[in-house]
Amino acid sequence: MTRLFKKHYHPAGTAPGTLRELTLEQAALLTPATYTLARREAGRWGEPHEVAPEATPSVDGQEPLCWLHVQGVPTAEELELLGDRVGLHPLAQEDILNGGQRPKVERFDESLVVFLGIPEVDAEGDLHLYQLALFMGGNVIISFMGGALDPFVVFRRRLKERGGRALGEADDLLYGLLDAAVDHAFPVLDSVGERIEELEVEILDRPDSSTLEHLHGLKRELIMLRRYLWPTREVINQLLRDHDDLFTPDTRLWMRDIYDHTVQVIDLVESYRDMTASLLDVYLSSMSNRLNESMRTLTIIATVFMPLTFIVGVYGMNFENPDSPFAMPELGWYWGYPMVWGVMIAVGIGMVVWFKRKRWF
Repeated sequence: MTRLFKKHYHPAGTAPGTLRELTLEQAALLTPATYTLARREAGRWGEPHEVAPEATPSVDGQEPLCWLHVQGVPTAEELELLGDRVGLHPLAQEDILNGGQRPKVERFDESLVVFLGIPEVDAEGDLHLYQLALFMGGNVIISFMGGALDPFVVFRRRLKERGGRALGEADDLLYGLLDAAVDHAFPVLDSVGERIEELEVEILDRPDSSTLEHLHGLKRELIMLRRYLWPTREVINQLLRDHDDLFTPDTRLWMRDIYDHTVQVIDLVESYRDMTASLLDVYLSSMSNRLNESMRTLTIIATVFMPLTFIVGVYGMNFENPDSPFAMPELGWYWGYPMVWGVMIAVGIGMVVWFKRKRWF
């Protein structure tokens, strides 16, 4: 079963920007948020290390370039503290805490908040969708990743490697995080493609009711993937079109590569949706053909037994009267019984041979 993140709503009439309080049941399901900080000093990125919420960087112009990764869902108090230190708007705090946001871009003065949906397939093959929020303000980049998925494992190794892009500016670092988040969809889509191929073989071989269940589950997953991956293209396009003042010309050039990746992702999702719809037609055709084969086999069997039933019915009437000219003389024959059997066997074999020549089976 596909597990999707859910958006939480405030009661009607709640003031915008109000941070919701979790119930005890909801809090028990969430793991405490961890804060991992990495600084770029002397032209190199330092080793990421865990920090306390009150030790997070602040936007005061004195800090070097920092990347703070928040794994899990912070509490309302922690989020308010972090918002005060970096200038994170209350509306953005509300969206981060509520979760389930549609991919979008929010601009607050000189800061920027980007919301994306990150898909992941677990070991059991279930699809999960997580919310990623990226904040850029001054020399501070903050990534909020709700849930257990960490999409930046490979990206952290890139920060340690020499060569390639230095990721030494805030807009450059934001580009790298966006690139890692968008590219995370490709392995998920590869997994979906493999499942489509397996279903195609199963449908053409021996489909059953479980095949239809898997097919509908795959269609539902593709609908949800399209819902959260399709707007990502508009997010990247909006960053290039409406917020180009926050990015250098070099970074905007590399951002176009992310846009190209979003187009590829959408093309794959649309192609898989079409293939899944075609598989449903193939499944219905296959089941119809199997039904036709079964009906043809039963029809042939019934047709073969029709003349045999007629013969048995005639000689089962037992009209035996030696004084009547309309009596059945065969009832008194010495070889009558085996002769009737021979006639019935000959009729049955003859009809089967005739059906074969007509290619009815």
